Amino acid sequence: MPAITRSELDTPWRREYGDPGRAGERIAAVYRVFESLDALVTVVEEARGVPMTANCVVPRGDVLDLLDDLREAVPGELDDAQDVLDRRDEIVGEAEREAEETRTAASTEAEEMLAEARAEAERLVAEAREEAERTLADARHEADTMIADGRQEYEELTERARHDADRLAEAGRTTHDRYVADGQAEQARLVAGTEVVRAAHTEAARIVDTADGEADRLRRECDGYVDAKLAEFEDTLTKALRTVSRGRSQLWKGGSPNGTPATALHGRTGTGMDLID
Repeated sequence: MPAITRSELDTPWRREYGDPGRAGERIAAVYRVFESLDALVTVVEEARGVPMTANCVVPRGDVLDLLDDLREAVPGELDDAQDVLDRRDEIVGEAEREAEETRTAASTEAEEMLAEARAEAERLVAEAREEAERTLADARHEADTMIADGRQEYEELTERARHDADRLAEAGRTTHDRYVADGQAEQARLVAGTEVVRAAHTEAARIVDTADGEADRLRRECDGYVDAKLAEFEDTLTKALRTVSRGRSQLWKGGSPNGTPATALHGRTGTGMDLID
């Protein structure tokens, strides 16, 4: 049987025990074992040999003393180690069962945490969808209200412009008829003399031209007034549509998780013209 060196016995022993006090005592006991073994080997090597045989004569008392020292120096942990070796299968089985229970508990806990995370994610997604739908409904309601107000204002401005145009046209026609009547009356009064008639014709022509010019002027003023009113209404509608389009564009930018405008799903163009469909 090969001899066991101190380094072979010392290294695993140091890994097993970490208390410095107890470790010192056990190391001293192990060293004592090795010293007794070395002394026993020395006694055998120096013993007187028996002639014609491989045997030798050793002092019985010295050998017994060394064996007693070995028995006393052997650590009690060796018996414990033997018990562990005898119960190896049982210990391994218990460790495997404990590992399996730990693994099962960890798997169960992981599944529960995953289920809770999924439920929380679904709840957050549902709340986000409800908020988006509510915001979109509010925006649509506001847009519809602004469109209705714009249409009503457009109808009022158009009706007012039409009324003003009719009033100005009627005033122009009345002025024209009055000037023509005055010209005809003046012409009839001055028809008696040649110079008077000539002057009457000239004055009548002047009056007619003046009446035509006044009628044209009134017509131009009427057209300019109507055009100015329609331009003001067009500018008002343009600003309103731009404001609605900007608000809906901001809503579309934040209304879809992948960045696609929400109205694009309904065939909308994303411009202010969608508001007057």
